[in-house]
Amino acid sequence: MEFFRKALTRGLTPVNVASWASLEAMRCFGLAFGTLRLRLKARLLGVELGPGVTAHGPVGLLRWPGGRIRIGAHARLISSWRRATAACLAWPVRLRVFGPGACIDIGEGAELSGTSITARSTAVRVGRHALIAPNCVIVDSDFHAPWPPEARATEPGLERDAPVSIGDHAWLGMQCIVLKGVSIGEGAIVGAGSVVTRDIPPRTLAAGAPARVIRQLEEPTGPRDGVHD
Repeated sequence: MEFFRKALTRGLTPVNVASWASLEAMRCFGLAFGTLRLRLKARLLGVELGPGVTAHGPVGLLRWPGGRIRIGAHARLISSWRRATAACLAWPVRLRVFGPGACIDIGEGAELSGTSITARSTAVRVGRHALIAPNCVIVDSDFHAPWPPEARATEPGLERDAPVSIGDHAWLGMQCIVLKGVSIGEGAIVGAGSVVTRDIPPRTLAAGAPARVIRQLEEPTGPRDGVHD
């Protein structure tokens, strides 16, 4: 009651207080239930979770025997529209490895929002504190051999698969598609709706379909990672 009294004395109406309280309730419930469900599912399926990993909403996990999924400490997986602040989510976070030796490695402190990652036979690695905006898709495979045409439905083309690497502190905008064999450098930004088919250098801004480098990002002038002079 003390909180509500203070809120009212600061000029907030009862309707605004009720609205804020409902948002907080949905956030807290989604976080608690989503994280609990993720931890139970990860233990059942042999998915490695670091300390402090949280989930808002359901997370899809599929691990083929011999494959590996690792989610680093304090990573955040956002699968609920209630928590996604930038846009709506088309699907929950989905992490899938489809073969022995395939690997998905999510770095410490990374944040994924409605992200679909599939490693069919190689590896997809997301760096520390990377930000993946809503509805991005990341794959290591074409999933079909391109030639001959009549064999596309039956030939898997595994020999063409190639690993994907997304650097520390990289930021992928909404609805990006990252295709096989791509490396996105540390601190790079990829604009919304881009299709990444080639490497993106560190600390650059890239956008388009296919994504191309637009400019170099300025070096930060202030302290980084909490270090102050």
